[in-house]
Amino acid sequence: MNLTERFHNACRSLPVDRPPIWLMRQAGRYMPEYRAVRARHSLLEICRTPALAAEVTITAAERLGVDAAIIFADLLLPADPLGLALEFTQGEGPRITPPLRAAAQIAALPTPWPGALGYVSDAIARVVAHFRGAMPVIGFAGAPFTLASYLIEGGSSRNFVHTKLLMHTQPDAWHELMDKLTRGLAGYLAEQAAAGAAALQLFDSWAGALSEPDYREFVLPYNQRLVAGIQSLGIPAIYFSTGTSGYLETVAEVGAQVLSLDWRIPLAHARRRLRALSRPMPALQGNLDPVLLIAGGAALRAAIAAQLGAMAGNPGYIFNLGHGILPETPVENVLAAIAQVTQG
Repeated sequence: MNLTERFHNACRSLPVDRPPIWLMRQAGRYMPEYRAVRARHSLLEICRTPALAAEVTITAAERLGVDAAIIFADLLLPADPLGLALEFTQGEGPRITPPLRAAAQIAALPTPWPGALGYVSDAIARVVAHFRGAMPVIGFAGAPFTLASYLIEGGSSRNFVHTKLLMHTQPDAWHELMDKLTRGLAGYLAEQAAAGAAALQLFDSWAGALSEPDYREFVLPYNQRLVAGIQSLGIPAIYFSTGTSGYLETVAEVGAQVLSLDWRIPLAHARRRLRALSRPMPALQGNLDPVLLIAGGAALRAAIAAQLGAMAGNPGYIFNLGHGILPETPVENVLAAIAQVTQG
């Protein structure tokens, strides 16, 4: 079974010879080859230069020996076509100006943004051409809520005060923003699919900041629209969220073929809860705690063995992390983890 067959079959819960593996943020600062590129170029320069984005994507996938490559990009790139300034400041992370906090600002946002982020699709096409079908390439975008939270807060946040205030005090403006983001993201992801992406992942990294009722009312309908649009393109949608295991059943209503889980819920528990629903069982992806890749050794081996054991006999499983690889991670630990999954 080749890499593409294994990945596609796992996404569709069809038979596989072993679980496929890829890792979120597999091209990142933990890898010397990536640091060498970053020494010459900023993060945004790499994202906006297809040759560089393709290079770091390919280098990481080949160096690690994973089953899929995920395109190197950033979920905040849509700030550009929305007319907002995006920068990454040393030690502070992303900064977006001006933050979106007024109905008039939201009303003025353009939508959709055809071709405005074409450099991402160009990079995907380059990676697809390089692998010639031998390795699936995953495209991605930030899910509407997570993207909206960055745009409203102006960057990262702990409590999402401005986001929740807009949601609850200006609900019409909130829904207009989510509708515009959903339409823009749908076109952006369709362009990635047209460039050859084998699957598309939605990163809803901050969805766990919401209560289940707020998620259901203010977020779920837009995720459902976006996932249905992806799957109408004939490729799997992967939905990743963190901190949402308390309302996993509601998250499953997104309708993605693959649910990617964080480390806060054991895979066996997730399977049991999802199987009890009156809807098709999604494939699962995840969910090793990234810190275990730093720990390495017996702790890492035992955690991987436990996850593989929990999902044994279930073809609908993709081994991954519960979030991205951390910068402090030793490359040799990542390679050891991949070898344990791929070679037993």
